[in-house]
Amino acid sequence: MAVETADGEVVEDPVAYFLQDMTYHGKTERTKDAYERVLRRFEAFLADPEANPMDAEKAVSGASHRDCMAWIHSLRQADAADSTVATYASYLHRFYAYMTQVGAFEANPMTLVMEEMDEQIDTNPSRREITVAEMRAFLREVHHPLDHAVMFTLLKTGMRVGELCNLDCRDVVLADDTPLGDVSNRAQLDGRGPSLYISVEPSAGATTNGERRTASNKRKRSTVVPVDEELTTVLTRWLAVRPDVTSPANPLFVSTSGSWGDRLTTDMVHHLVERHAAERGWHRAGADSEENVTPHYFRHFFTTHLRDRTGDRGIVKYLRGDVGGDIIDTYTHNWGDRVRETYERNIYSLL
Repeated sequence: MAVETADGEVVEDPVAYFLQDMTYHGKTERTKDAYERVLRRFEAFLADPEANPMDAEKAVSGASHRDCMAWIHSLRQADAADSTVATYASYLHRFYAYMTQVGAFEANPMTLVMEEMDEQIDTNPSRREITVAEMRAFLREVHHPLDHAVMFTLLKTGMRVGELCNLDCRDVVLADDTPLGDVSNRAQLDGRGPSLYISVEPSAGATTNGERRTASNKRKRSTVVPVDEELTTVLTRWLAVRPDVTSPANPLFVSTSGSWGDRLTTDMVHHLVERHAAERGWHRAGADSEENVTPHYFRHFFTTHLRDRTGDRGIVKYLRGDVGGDIIDTYTHNWGDRVRETYERNIYSLL
């Protein structure tokens, strides 16, 4: 069924129109192919009277939120992984949001669906909620360069404490004129721009990059996480004063106290976060996780605020390392086109 945009253009095929505009916006062929596969699959679902809830053929322009929910349900019945369902939903959401913006569709039926989807991403309705402005004010009171850099990195990336402690300088790419400009980096970071590589490899008790590790990374797959200008500034500031390290692995974060120059441990990170949180009134002895701000709270903060800003649960799961092999390759191949673009457009400011 043909529709008409706000400029009066008649659109016979909304999916093709959307894909054409993706070309104009500079999206890669791989990205467009991924969207087309999903959107055409949804289109076929609507065209099958035995599949959609209204028992009648429908066009994408006439789909309701119940049609969308029924399709999501059909994916789950087909045993699609949760990460795949989240990604397909985000593709459909983006399609309807765009077509609504150009005036071709009256409303986005996926808005309600995204709100109602049972996405178990570190949610806890009774947990303390801190706004971005409050977190920004909190960080401004942290003057120690190590403490500030550690908390800033956790808040900007959503990584786990063990993953932060396991970072080596080879896992980080910043601008050429930073203190890391001459460090030999991992091949996985080539051409990515400023970014971090969080590997699945390190595990407690095992040797990685010439050093025995005391913490494990818990990712399902290794992940490349963008580093924005703010995090670049903070890490550059830290690297300028970082002590000489004792490990051949060249850890990114090292102690500036009794274990001078040794790799930071998870206990050290917990201690510094809880100390600063207590000074702010966000942590007290004996309180539960709903009240206290801990390093894990920063992962919750990252997840909640970035998910709400992007509406793309798939990318948030990718950045958190929660995504299995079924869609990880899509994000890896479309990293600069999809992940970095979405991250930089939506990541909150903390400086």
